[in-house]
Amino acid sequence: MNATEKHADWTMVAPSVESLQALLDLTDPKETAELLDAAYATKCRHVGTTVYFRALVEMSNICSKNCLYCGIRSGNAQVERYTLSKDEIISAAEWADAQDYGSIVLQAGERQDAKFIALIEDVLQTVQARTEGRIGVTLSLGEQTQDTYARWFAAGAHRYLLRIETSNPELYAQIHPADHHFQERLECLHALRRTGYQVGTGVMIGLPGQTTEDLARDVLFFKDMDIDMIGMGPYIPHSATPMKDSDFVSETQLDLALRMIAVTRLVLPDINIAATTALQALNPTGRELGLKAGANIIMPNVTETRYRPAYQLYENKPCIDENATQCRGCLKARIKSIGETIGFGKWGDSPHFSARQPEGESTP
Repeated sequence: MNATEKHADWTMVAPSVESLQALLDLTDPKETAELLDAAYATKCRHVGTTVYFRALVEMSNICSKNCLYCGIRSGNAQVERYTLSKDEIISAAEWADAQDYGSIVLQAGERQDAKFIALIEDVLQTVQARTEGRIGVTLSLGEQTQDTYARWFAAGAHRYLLRIETSNPELYAQIHPADHHFQERLECLHALRRTGYQVGTGVMIGLPGQTTEDLARDVLFFKDMDIDMIGMGPYIPHSATPMKDSDFVSETQLDLALRMIAVTRLVLPDINIAATTALQALNPTGRELGLKAGANIIMPNVTETRYRPAYQLYENKPCIDENATQCRGCLKARIKSIGETIGFGKWGDSPHFSARQPEGESTP
């Protein structure tokens, strides 16, 4: 019996809060290993062992939000603010295309001003023209109006990541200022689905005041929302935020994050799940551990190194001094070391999203 057959009964069709919480609460090393092995077998069966790259362009650290946990929050006067020029963004996208990455992510602090909206629209149209439609584009640009989402979708974006951070409205209120509203963020996720995007979300794992019941409900939130992709990672405090004094143990956070990835894979077997850089901030092999726990997406940073120190949502972010070429070689070796391959030249849409599309429609 191979590993896939051994763990075939772990996939959860109708999970309960209690059953998920029991898995998230595991402390016995043998039981935890069985959970991670089951999640990896589920991943192999439903999405395979191909890792898809999303070349990350951190295009601006200017943000209108003042989230209590974030290093680029508007209230942090210690950060040197920047916005990449259109040419710099296009150059990064063309480099990623030349390296056969298949997809890019445009990420920035949240802005809703007309100048920013027009810049993104212009960049998207230019990227599509310069790459002849080869490269897929994910946006991670926060809360916007449905009209803005529609403009960007028409201009060439097709995936959007908007992390809910926690599906518990009370906990959400504790980690955000009073003018940040859970329902508004939730409505943005609905607007993205109505617009036609592949919709991604995610949470911080190990937040102060968060319970494993909260995390179990987060997983059910992903399922109920019919999410296509997940970008979540361990909570890591930043010294220039109101949450800087949070209790924090790296090993504990990492272990919980890996269990959360595994449980999410078991409940949502055919979605895309990212092994985020925050995992590597806690352990040098954190992203590989994430892949072995059920993740199948990696986001190598292709932002010019001179900008990276100013885009730290949390502290001790890895790879801020490693250029894009070095990062490519490093990740290729890391992924090969665990017996997986890279889906060069592919968009890497989740099978979950593809299954909802009319027959005959496909992406590169």
